[in-house]
Formats: sequence, structure tokens, C-alpha cells
Amino acid sequence: MHPIVLTIAGSDSSGGAGIQADLKTFAAHHCYGTSCITALTAQNTRGVAAVHVPPADFLAAQLRETICDFPPAAVKIGMLPNEECVAVVAEALQQLSCPVVLDPVMVATSGARLAEADNLRRLFPFATVITPNLCEMKTLCGHTIASEEDMLRAASEFGYPVLLKGGHAGGDEAADLLFANGQATWLRAPRVPIDDTHGTGCTLSSAIACNLALGHDLLESCHLAKRWLTDLLHEKPDFGVPNGPLFHRSIA
Repeated sequence: MHPIVLTIAGSDSSGGAGIQADLKTFAAHHCYGTSCITALTAQNTRGVAAVHVPPADFLAAQLRETICDFPPAAVKIGMLPNEECVAVVAEALQQLSCPVVLDPVMVATSGARLAEADNLRRLFPFATVITPNLCEMKTLCGHTIASEEDMLRAASEFGYPVLLKGGHAGGDEAADLLFANGQATWLRAPRVPIDDTHGTGCTLSSAIACNLALGHDLLESCHLAKRWLTDLLHEKPDFGVPNGPLFHRSIA
């Protein structure tokens, strides 16, 4: 039986990030994906041109009807554009007891601002793990993060389980830091020298959610997700410039 994984996130019209990347990732991991859309974006790999946010009561209706018929084994949360959306999601999470992966999507790769940190903090107590990149972590904790020592300090002081993604740090390695239950673990991989990284954050957090739904613990879920994402980065697609998307091939 294939586990159900729910994504609560925004739609990316180019298909490379957001709901579309999440559902592709779920299918690649042989999970059944359901989705509740928080925002519609008009975007491509060059940037976000427009954002439309449906009323919060419509998001609540999506969650209500989806969860009652398709109870999830894990939840991935992405873009939440306003405080009303956060409140609706918080209420829904109170009804669930499954793992939750929260990707605090605040700024798109293109630089477009998508959410406010203060709104997202309400959801932190529900999260099995939170997956910020370095820019997002700086916004959340107020620290300048310029080294692995900075990453460790920020993660250890954060107060919640966190996978701090170091992909924007440069260097020969892509080093992520998992800090949970007082334990720090580095997840390292050789940096893949390409610019086609549109949707990598969404894809990684969704893969973690899938692995949790499949019964792996948090550390193994993060390891498996990073390994799969690294493999995808080696398979450069032929479309999208200057920041092309991934091709979400299935797990063997």
C-alpha cells in the first residue's frame, strides 16, 4: 500500500517548484500525493510575475475535504503567504498525528518575497523538522551565517528540529546540518556545478516527507532525500534559463 503524503503549498505555473514539484516527488517515491493550494503564482525560471492568494476559508475547505478522505502519513508545508493561511493550517495540524516537514518558504530563488517569518513561527511546534536555507535561517534567527561554525551555532540555538541547508554557501561541498534532539549531524555531498536549481528546496523537503511516510526515521529520511536530490542535480534538464528545474525521476 502506498502511503499518502499531503502538500500544503503554492502553485508554480512553470512546474519546477511548489505544489507541482511536491507531487512529482511524491510520485517518484511511490507515495500517493494530495494537495491543498495556498497561492497561485505566475512564474517561470526567471522570476515570479504575480501571486494570487485565494481566501483562507477556501484553503480550510480544501484541507477539511482532503484530510477526511485521505488521511496523510506525512505532511509537507511550503509557501504560506499570510497570517490567515497560517492560522488555518495550524488548526488542521491539531487534528493530525503524522510527521510534518515545514519548509519556511519566504523568498524565492529569484528574490521575490513570498511570506513573513513571524507568521510561520506559529507552526514550528507542529514540525518534525524545519528546512530553511541560509538566507531563511538568518531571517528566522537573526544571525549572520558565513561558516559551518555559524550554521552549528544557529541550529543549536534555534529551539526546534532543523535541517539547515548549506547549498548557498559555496565551496566544493554542499553541506547540510541536521540538528535534532540535541544531536548535530552533517550531511555532505560534492557540489554539483550547475545553475539549474529551481525547486531544489521544495523537492528536498518533499522527499524527506516521503521517507518519513515510508517509515524511516528523521536522520535516514534526510540522508535518503539528499542522496536522491544530488543524483537529480547530475541529470541537467534541457529547458529553463537561467535557473532551470529538476527532472523528478522515480526511485528505482
